[in-house]
Amino acid sequence: MLARRRHTYFAMMGTCIGLFVLAWGVVRLWSVPAAVGMCVVAMVIPPVAAVIANRRGPDDRWWDDPSGDPKSDEWWDELDGRKRRR
Repeated sequence: MLARRRHTYFAMMGTCIGLFVLAWGVVRLWSVPAAVGMCVVAMVIPPVAAVIANRRGPDDRWWDDPSGDPKSDEWWDELDGRKRRR
């Protein structure tokens, strides 16, 4: 899951950089409004890429990881109903 999110992030950021370079290196020679539009699209990509890269998948069970404190873990397990009280 992490590798797929990382690949998606880098693909989106590569697309962002490509849009900027194409907009001001090539497209502006024919149409400045099109180049500005490409930059606006490129401006939206980084926040979306960050959200996608930091999103947790259904297999990422980070909230179930033990904290390392046995008493705290036992208490949370009891609250969650995973272990019966002895």
